[in-house]
Amino acid sequence: MTIKGIIFDLDGTLLYTLEDLKNSVNYALEYCNLEKITLEQTRNFVGNGIGKLIERAIGIHQEKYDQCLEMFKKHYAKNSNITTKPYPMVIENLQRLKQKNIKLAILSNKIDSEVKKLSKLYFGDIFDISQGETPEFNKKPDPKSSEYIIKQFNLSKDEVIFIGDSEVDIQTAKNTSIKCLSVLWGYKDKDFLTQNGAKITFDNFKDLVDYILKNCL
Repeated sequence: MTIKGIIFDLDGTLLYTLEDLKNSVNYALEYCNLEKITLEQTRNFVGNGIGKLIERAIGIHQEKYDQCLEMFKKHYAKNSNITTKPYPMVIENLQRLKQKNIKLAILSNKIDSEVKKLSKLYFGDIFDISQGETPEFNKKPDPKSSEYIIKQFNLSKDEVIFIGDSEVDIQTAKNTSIKCLSVLWGYKDKDFLTQNGAKITFDNFKDLVDYILKNCL
């Protein structure tokens, strides 16, 4: 297997974003006179896009969905990088992949503008493509967006792998008919990922890249 392109999830894979997400959700919940959520609840609610995050956070109060979503978006647009940061060893090891001329992309269920902003802020020009939720593409695990990235790479599916921290990423790779590598430093634990189809898992980003450079080039 020769890998020439990699699609990465963003939240929980490249960036720790949980606290900023929690704070923006709680800003919206407080505005709507609803009970705030904890960091652990936020961890359990993420992965399927902002809409699902808000839907899960407001619980039975779905009549306040539109208002909460609007307030979340306003707050997060200004506060998406307060505590957000790359995970350890991410940037230097992305550079190792880049030096091998591997094409790199981000595919996230975050709003597209936030994905592009955070990608540029933390990773500069490392990524060839940074793609988030848009009206043109359904959210992961729908394969349309990942297939679009592979087409933009001008590669075949057997030359591309998907890397993420959740069951959504595993299913996205399966729906796209590409291999998935799963990481354990994100928002889901190993037992959960294994139960949801994870085949190969990694404890840190260096080990992940070592594996790719040894086995996939």
